[in-house]
Amino acid sequence: MYIEELHRAAGKSVTLKGWVSNKREGKGIVFVILRDGTGFCQCVVTEETAGAEGLINAQNLTLESSVILTGNVVADEKQIGGHELHVTHVVPVGESENYPIAKKEHGVEFLMDQRHLWLRSTRQWAIMRIRNRIIYSIHRYFQDQGFVQMDAPIFTGNACEGTSTLFETDFYGEPAYLSQSGQLYGEAMAMAMGRIYTFGPTFRAEKSKTRRHLSEFWMIEPEMAFYDIFQNMDCIEGMLHAIIQDVLENCTQELKTIGRDTAVLESSLKQFPRLTYDEAVRIIKGEQDVNGKNGIGSLEEELSRVLTRLKEVDAEIEDREAKIAGGGMKKGEINFFQSKVDALKQEKGDLEEDARNIPQWIKSAREFEYGNDFGGSDETVITRLFDSPIMVYDWPHAVKAFYLKRNPENPEFARGVDVLAPEGYGEIVGGGERETNLQLLKEKIVEHELPMSAFEWYLDLRRFGAVPHSGFGLGLERMVTWICGLKHVRESIPFPRMYGRLTP
Repeated sequence: MYIEELHRAAGKSVTLKGWVSNKREGKGIVFVILRDGTGFCQCVVTEETAGAEGLINAQNLTLESSVILTGNVVADEKQIGGHELHVTHVVPVGESENYPIAKKEHGVEFLMDQRHLWLRSTRQWAIMRIRNRIIYSIHRYFQDQGFVQMDAPIFTGNACEGTSTLFETDFYGEPAYLSQSGQLYGEAMAMAMGRIYTFGPTFRAEKSKTRRHLSEFWMIEPEMAFYDIFQNMDCIEGMLHAIIQDVLENCTQELKTIGRDTAVLESSLKQFPRLTYDEAVRIIKGEQDVNGKNGIGSLEEELSRVLTRLKEVDAEIEDREAKIAGGGMKKGEINFFQSKVDALKQEKGDLEEDARNIPQWIKSAREFEYGNDFGGSDETVITRLFDSPIMVYDWPHAVKAFYLKRNPENPEFARGVDVLAPEGYGEIVGGGERETNLQLLKEKIVEHELPMSAFEWYLDLRRFGAVPHSGFGLGLERMVTWICGLKHVRESIPFPRMYGRLTP
């Protein structure tokens, strides 16, 4: 039986197979926290229930040893998952000596070097389970809506959005590139099938180490014939609502494990605010308030709170460390004080990062030049004012991809839309209505200095039965990062590939 099934087995004898994620001992008793990939379970081993040999076997288990445990399932709401196992048989399977990831704090680089083992930790387990649920809910949403899943090639002969961020490779003596996006091919498939979505890996060769960037990531890219930009936004919102609702309903334990405050996820089930680029710029620059809150003003207030709290934390750390150094405390008191100090130092690190970032965000907001695309700091400023994702549409065409349709009422703007996640997480979806005018599309290809010959097949989609159509791309890892409330996108994928990171 798997641990996730124990709720059906109270009072019964079952066998669990897994690994030791934690262990503690008392006189004549061993408590093993077993994990099997589906969950965690406390397993209690005593000589009375498991015999002398069983107790010895349990005592000899080390962190991440694999083991088979048989015992009786006992309901206990205080335990992980609401059940524990009173063990009758212990069968060691695989030894684990000197497991490198200990209970103590490790640096991020060390953990990244041990990613193949770090995935076993409780937090990483929970994140990957949530990632799996998000993937499942995406497929279910589109399949239920009548979309057809189709696959775009990974090797391409041309760039989708320019050549500056392409990984080039040799394809039987010819240059080829790892796909930046399946969108252009998605348009061709939509002309055949009506509504499609692709779900696959994409690659960007940006030499960036920000918390939002990966070199290899997964994209979901729907494309819909006869959809304008507003129907496109409706589809995006429906998909995001479906994902959030599914995670809230089916990942309660995982969200609790990672300490995710779900209030903002719950508030994101409402209709998303839709802002034009012009409105969004006014909000960023502090010229327009949102529900009585001013972007720059709220940042200045936040900075004041951060600096005040930083002083309080420094004083508390100094006080607790002095008491520990003064002696005369029992071991339990020392451990309690030290854990508080460790937690305060973690908080201090977060506060110091805020103290560095907030002044930069304020400066960037004040100096934002109309007509520019939004940077990470601009997205942070505006999304902090909302308790749900927001949609920003009708962007200056000069800063958007060549294939976006011009706004017929004002050709200076393109019918693009970006969805920005709240809490400063920024863009998770980008898309828009596609240009159907053959001549305008050719002009944009020339303007972006792209080879016309490489796009002849794409131009055929306008020559032979062109229709209004729209689509978008959802970055899976950015979605996981926001849903889980992660500080860095590297925790959102099993084995991240990013600038400076190719192993393990």
